[in-house]
Parts: sequence; C-alpha cells; structure tokens
Amino acid sequence: MNISIITVGKLKEKYLKQGIEEYLKRLSSYANVQIVEVADEKAPDNMSETETDMIKEKEGERILSKINPDTYVMALAIKGKKWSSERLAKEIDHLATYGKSKIAFVIGGSVGLSDAVLGRADEQLSFSEMTFPHQLMRLILVEQIYRAFRINRGEPYHK
Repeated sequence: MNISIITVGKLKEKYLKQGIEEYLKRLSSYANVQIVEVADEKAPDNMSETETDMIKEKEGERILSKINPDTYVMALAIKGKKWSSERLAKEIDHLATYGKSKIAFVIGGSVGLSDAVLGRADEQLSFSEMTFPHQLMRLILVEQIYRAFRINRGEPYHK
C-alpha cells in the first residue's frame, strides 16, 4: 500500500520531525508512506474572508497537483467524521482489500482546506473538536496510521 500525507508548509520543530521519522521507520514494514509538503501562503493576522479564501485556493491548487486520479483521498477537516482508531484501521483494510492501494491524507494549512480539496476528498475526517497546530497534526496522523496497521495485524500496541 502507498500512503501519502500531503501537507501545507515546512515542518521546523526538531521534536516533531523526530517523532514523525520514528513512526515512518516503524511503518516501513507495513506500507510505503511519504510526506509531501506544498508551499504555504503568508497569512496576515487580521485577514478578511476574501483573503482567507484566496489563501485556501492557492494552497488547494498545490495540494490537488500532488493527487493522482486513482488515489483515495481522506482530508482532515473540522467538520469531518470522527472515527475511532479501530474504524480507521477497518477503513484502511477495506481500501486495501478492494483495490485502493493509493491513499492520500491531506492536512491543510493554518486557514484550512479549499472547497476544491474538500470536494476532491472521498472522505473527510476530524480527529477532535479541539484545534491542533497543523504541524502537530502530522505526528498525530502518522501515529494513527501506524496504530491502524498494528490493529489490522492483531499485533500488540493498541490499548
């Protein structure tokens, strides 16, 4: 299985990079997982709705350019479905079983995802009603993908 995590902006924090690298190493025996970064737009503090939409659109175009037509897309979105770890594991297993070997998880930038990206998504997921920095969300997501593979293999990790 090939999994892409398409995300806006560069990761700067060393501790987050280290955590992500650790989970990517662990995941390497289960799937080919890659992180694809697209450039973010400068977002002033007090933006108008029009400015916010323009930023989402520009970042959205970059995101969409990284998604192949045959890829199953799961966008992380505030209004998405809230799944348990077991449900995510079940969905990944189902996709693999029924020939969807390419999955892309999409994490937007600080202002979220464009309507075009949300429209392209096959599924929208929300990890919580809380707000997380998009950089931290990368680590949380890669850990959950790792957890899903462990659950699907019946291996000890999930508690």
